[in-house]
Amino acid sequence: MAALSETAPDIHKVSVLGKESIHCGFHLIPYISSTVLRTLPASTYVLVTDTHVAKLHLTAFEEAFSGSRFLTHVIPPGETSKSRQGKTDIEDFLLANTCTRDTVILALGGGVIGDLVGFVAATFMRGVRFVQIPTTLLAMVDSSVGGKTAIDTPHGKNLIGAFWQPEYVFIDAAFLETLPSREFANGMAEVVKTAAIWNETEFASLESGSADIISAIQTPSTSFAGRHIATRTPAQSLLLSVIVGSISVKAHIVTIDERETGLRNLVNFGHTIGHAIEAVLTPGALHGECVSVGIILEAEVARQIGILAQGAVGRLTRCLASYNLPVSLTDPRLASLPAARGLSVGRLLDIMRIDKKNSGSEKKIVLLSRIGATHEPRATGVADDVIRKTLSSAVRVVPGIPSKNPVTMATPGSKSISNRALVLAALAKGTCRLTNLLHSDDTQVMMNALIELQGAKFSWEDNGETLVVEGGEGRLRPPRNNKHLYLGNAGTAARFLTTVCTLVKQDQTPETATVITGNARMKQRPVGPLVDALRANGSSVDFLESQGCLPLAIGTGGFKGGRIRLAASVSSQYVSSILLCAPYAAEPVVLELTGGAVISQPYINMTIAMMREFGVSVTRDTDPETGKPLGVYQIPSATYVNPGDYSIESDASSATYPLAIAAITGTTCTIPNIGSASLQGDAGFAKGVLEPMGCKVVQTATSTTVTGPPPGQLRAIGRVDMEPMTDAFLTASVLAAVATLPPLPGRELRDGSTPNTTRIIGIANQRVKECNRIRAMIDELAKFGVETKELDDGLEVYGKSVSGLREGVSVHCYDDHRVAMAFSVLAAVIRGTILEEKRCVEKTWPNWWDDLQNKIGIQVEGVELAPSSDAHAGPSSSSPPEYDPSASIVLVGMRGAGKTHIGNLAASALDRKFLDADAYFEEKHAKVISVFVRENGWDAFRAAEKAIFDEILETNPTGHVISSGGGIVETPAARESLVAWGKSRGPVVHISRDIGEIVRYLGEETARPAYGESVEDVFKRRQPWYDQVSAHKFTNDVGAATRTEEEVARFFKDITGTNSEPATSPASDKRTYFLSLTYPDITKSFSVLDDVTTGVDAVELRVDLLTLSGDPAIPGSVPPPVEYVASQLASLREHTPLPIVFTVRTVSQGGVFPDDEEEKAFALFDLALRTGCEYVDVEISWPESRIKALASRKGSSQIIASWHDWSGDMKWDGAVVKEKYVLASKLGDIVKIVGKATTIEDNFALHNFATSVARKPGAKPLIAINMGLEGQLSRILNPTLSPVSHPLLPTRAAPGQLSFAEIQSALHLIGKLPAKKFYLFGSPIAYSMSPTIHNMGFEVLGLPHHYSLLETPGVDDKIRAALKSEEFGGASVTIPHKLAIIPLLDSVSPHAQAIGAINTIIPRAKPDGSRELFGDNTDWLAIRECVRKNIKNINGQTTALVIGAGGTSRAAIYALHDLGINTIYLFNRTIASAHSLARVFPDYGIAVVDTLEAFPGSSPSVIISTVPAFATTSTPGNDGTLLLPASIFSSEEGGVVIDMAYKPAETPLLRLAKQVSNWVAIPGLAILLEQGYLQFEAWTGRRAPRSLIEKTVWEKYQSNN
Repeated sequence: MAALSETAPDIHKVSVLGKESIHCGFHLIPYISSTVLRTLPASTYVLVTDTHVAKLHLTAFEEAFSGSRFLTHVIPPGETSKSRQGKTDIEDFLLANTCTRDTVILALGGGVIGDLVGFVAATFMRGVRFVQIPTTLLAMVDSSVGGKTAIDTPHGKNLIGAFWQPEYVFIDAAFLETLPSREFANGMAEVVKTAAIWNETEFASLESGSADIISAIQTPSTSFAGRHIATRTPAQSLLLSVIVGSISVKAHIVTIDERETGLRNLVNFGHTIGHAIEAVLTPGALHGECVSVGIILEAEVARQIGILAQGAVGRLTRCLASYNLPVSLTDPRLASLPAARGLSVGRLLDIMRIDKKNSGSEKKIVLLSRIGATHEPRATGVADDVIRKTLSSAVRVVPGIPSKNPVTMATPGSKSISNRALVLAALAKGTCRLTNLLHSDDTQVMMNALIELQGAKFSWEDNGETLVVEGGEGRLRPPRNNKHLYLGNAGTAARFLTTVCTLVKQDQTPETATVITGNARMKQRPVGPLVDALRANGSSVDFLESQGCLPLAIGTGGFKGGRIRLAASVSSQYVSSILLCAPYAAEPVVLELTGGAVISQPYINMTIAMMREFGVSVTRDTDPETGKPLGVYQIPSATYVNPGDYSIESDASSATYPLAIAAITGTTCTIPNIGSASLQGDAGFAKGVLEPMGCKVVQTATSTTVTGPPPGQLRAIGRVDMEPMTDAFLTASVLAAVATLPPLPGRELRDGSTPNTTRIIGIANQRVKECNRIRAMIDELAKFGVETKELDDGLEVYGKSVSGLREGVSVHCYDDHRVAMAFSVLAAVIRGTILEEKRCVEKTWPNWWDDLQNKIGIQVEGVELAPSSDAHAGPSSSSPPEYDPSASIVLVGMRGAGKTHIGNLAASALDRKFLDADAYFEEKHAKVISVFVRENGWDAFRAAEKAIFDEILETNPTGHVISSGGGIVETPAARESLVAWGKSRGPVVHISRDIGEIVRYLGEETARPAYGESVEDVFKRRQPWYDQVSAHKFTNDVGAATRTEEEVARFFKDITGTNSEPATSPASDKRTYFLSLTYPDITKSFSVLDDVTTGVDAVELRVDLLTLSGDPAIPGSVPPPVEYVASQLASLREHTPLPIVFTVRTVSQGGVFPDDEEEKAFALFDLALRTGCEYVDVEISWPESRIKALASRKGSSQIIASWHDWSGDMKWDGAVVKEKYVLASKLGDIVKIVGKATTIEDNFALHNFATSVARKPGAKPLIAINMGLEGQLSRILNPTLSPVSHPLLPTRAAPGQLSFAEIQSALHLIGKLPAKKFYLFGSPIAYSMSPTIHNMGFEVLGLPHHYSLLETPGVDDKIRAALKSEEFGGASVTIPHKLAIIPLLDSVSPHAQAIGAINTIIPRAKPDGSRELFGDNTDWLAIRECVRKNIKNINGQTTALVIGAGGTSRAAIYALHDLGINTIYLFNRTIASAHSLARVFPDYGIAVVDTLEAFPGSSPSVIISTVPAFATTSTPGNDGTLLLPASIFSSEEGGVVIDMAYKPAETPLLRLAKQVSNWVAIPGLAILLEQGYLQFEAWTGRRAPRSLIEKTVWEKYQSNN
């Protein structure tokens, strides 16, 4: 120990490279300064740290180094600083401050600071002294020791660097008290790694001591406690010993191999794969998190090769998980990261190829041989195929005869016995050594939960083969820090622990409930009967979400005991759960089973037998008359006593797979530790199933040998009751699929079934396992071409020859280990079979794929699935599913919500078929639903509805919009089907409508059966289910239905990825803007919405400003309900076509939403995503994990990650803004940073910052502005989605906000928006309205342009000069130049070519920067738009009439054909001209007519006249004019009529149309306006201010006429 003075701290020194340069202790800042100043004299000391650490410790260091030249440089935190630019910035700082070669640099921070500053020290002035002062656990035990320094590049981590040893490494463990728990766990990955490669004893202490080690940093020390040994707490001593122990190992290795030529490679265990993962996920995932996953994956590589036992992999997994580290790539913390989509096997292997340890093509990986030892004293070369198999999410089984035949192999320990043994040993008195324990997900979950409940102590012996359990005699406590017990999908653990948790005793106040929860599937699996029984017995158990399922909150009131009645017809695990805990009840227990036949009695018998071995005997009552056992069990009050040793029997369910492979391949397999004396019912599989199928079975009390018949000669077995071995039915099903020979005599089915039938019964409980296993087998066998039939309590399988089965099938395993392993049996004979979700076998046989190849001799290959094939995580999963764009869309929602109406509109917009499931049901059953319900009851209807729905989905997987029945979500099985569809097949959309509207509608509707309860109650019950099964939500706002058709088209094209006109990309060269609406009730804006949104690209809905009352919102007031916001959002959609920016601005960020209402905020964000808002503004002050989870399901929405600094303290050239930018860039698609300007120079600093970050590769769009009057220049210069206001709005959303027009005027004044000249070319044009249209638009939008007339008799030099001018902005073209102008243009649109005329010239920039003149025609677009807006349901029967055969008629015909009208009547008084025009469009269905009195087909519903108005009349007798008969308007549905003539305002044709009903009359001036709007947008990129232009043009027109 060092002792410089009486007050010097107690230091533990560690030697590295022959020098005691690593000094470890607590509260060392004074010691660091005195040591550095005394032993490292220098002219300058420079401390480099990041903004996070600076806030905590910089002041203390400045005080400690006072009196010397002490400089500090603060940089942004995070991996992005560890770059070439980051290194340059520090070097420039050193040079700018005249630092010389005697400078000492101190690196204060985590690994990023240490690596970066160390590399600077290694190269600055050819090397200067530096000191490592790590502040994170990861840096303390890893990067600070050994002298490795580096920076990252886009090609990978740490690829450029140097070995440069620090003068000192000061390990101040007190720094860890301010370290976030995630960062502490980050460092523990390296600690665990070090122990795993070097010291099993140390590893064992890490296994057992996780709770104590974690607690060491959770209680901050006071008065510098720990600086001296006398003041050091036991927790501090433990923490320091862990750190010193890990550092000592690394220091020893570094001393032997400083330059990493061999031995030092060992510290890279987990890093080869871990670094590759980190390269993809950084900065979203931390180094230790990636290494943790890398450790497990590299251990699995060693297991695959055959040099590491599964027990060691299990221990590593449990140890890392105990420190809250991820252990797989499917961990939600990693999988939810947007970058996780890039974790392809190929990409990871490519990154690993650049690893510095490699030599040649092989990857170098450190391979464990056991805990505490490596296979070699260096990294070992491993082939890509081996790594690929480990990394791949799926496997392909290569069919063939097992090369290890005859096979003799043991299976893993029984899952059922392992879980029971863990509970019994933990509750017992004394110590028990468990051998052959299953190392799997399930047992790991159980063990971790028992540790959290502080109910027992666990340790390992025999290199991890023996688990030593020190029982706690039933004394359990609530988990520390109210931690929830997460059980994943472990059903056995969930049911056992439900009762175990009732034994928890409260040792503190207030009372704390124990919460157990699980994954999405676990939250669907039933636990209701068990909870009902416990509640009836007096225990406090509450459902926190869905009734009957996890999560549960279990109180500490204890387990009363006495007589307990339990419904046991769903799961025997309910019975075992109570049996196992009954001895610890307050009273002896009498357990009475009710509800009919008990499921899986053998498992109950197993529990009772095991309880007896642990010292408690259960008595089962018998009928006194018959002696028959009753369902009543007597359990005494007692304490279990641990046997000294307990060997866990191998898993009989798992044994069915190798035995079945022998059966299907005609080979022999022996399982030596499963026989007739087994506790497990599945041990009867060989005799009860395989032998009747034609196998030779030899079974003793302790072993089973099966020899299969020759391949292809398995027999069907008729009827088999598998109730005693339900889990084995999957194995039996895949064998039955290829069992084609008839059953043995006596086993034939005598009901007319075909001889290849295997009927499996007694397995109804398999519907509520990890998945609905019966349905899963039926669906997946169907992929092979195997026919099946579902039964009430089982299924029938109809055998088919192997040669007749489909090859190349990809089997979805439903995250169910039994499904995966069962289908691997079938894959052994069917070529090309892929098993998805290979890791689901980790539940019971983690090394199944390795054993299949290494012990059985069936080759297994790794397969990487395409993202769409692997997207089974559900609508709110970590990765949004990718569908086939043509995948059928399923609509769910209440009856009366509008599913049929919206579905038909969606089908029309997407060019699909609409299918109503209720109508399909009625057609199928030949009766209306109300009659079916009346005759058969609701239960029968729901079952039939589910069957019909499954049939619809199976037969219509693409090209449809399917409306489901409103109550389809009432049954769990139907919800499961919907969730499965949304996971991987296609979108599920919830159609929502105001409940009041629904009630009114249903009060009038009588075709469907009555609910039997209020509609409101039905709605409340179903609402969570609709949300559960759907990823999207469309609100049908009936009251505001002005543009429903357009909004439906936008929404459904967005969610299918088929929108050819998506929201404006903020990354384009065009400046973009959004208008901030500041209304408390958005409906109040609708009267001015078109005017205020003119020119902008999107509209912002300020959700925080909305109020139910309509009064202005008050900061911090109650947030608006989600339902109200949904209604406001739907109303806004109905009134504007613009993309929506959905913003919830908090009080601290300048809004009024409460900062502490996190849950409500994210419920609103979720609404924004589900409803398809194009942009969602999310403040980065919200928890990072929540934002990442939100981003993982954003679909086509873009996240604006925002930060607003109202203090004015943030400087655009400071570290804080860089830190915020890095974080926002990591979390969002668009970055928004708002500061506050106090001087004009603040805007220049902002501009410099924005320019610098924009140059970086992969830079995201940036919204960077300053608030206040001084900041208005920044708003003018900001190019991306600038927020703007409008004079008509009630308030501005932020100080200094400008209108769109003000910004355009300012841009012109500063030279950013040059004035352009626009023209109308033609003659005569003196009375044209075009100048009025366009100049009014320019004026309103603040654009500096001008539109004028250029009248010439021909295309002359004046026009040529105008076109060549740099000021030319565009031109309209009218007669007589529409054809003559074309030779002067560079290109012409296909539309204009087809029509044979142009009316619009647009100058466009080419890729090389030069300009081209592009000709287009907007006449046809204007005609099409006016027709489309005013006529519904255009179909194959719709007809149209065009009067006239001139140039405008061409545009009319082209527009009508584009609308899908297949019959176009063409009339012209000169019929030859009509025929000539018809020949121009030979495929358009043009029928030339010689009269307007009658038509060869149905009467037209669209009429377009292109002849002058003076040439027509509706009055007979006007010679020389065309008589327009009233009969042309005889279409019963009405229609739309357009007269292209401008004068008079009411032409004879329009006057005639007004005399008939259902016809919409459109004057020529409306067409002129529409085509003018289209020209305006084509020239300026801005929507024209339509209402103002229209009002001005009509006023001028009327005044002139």
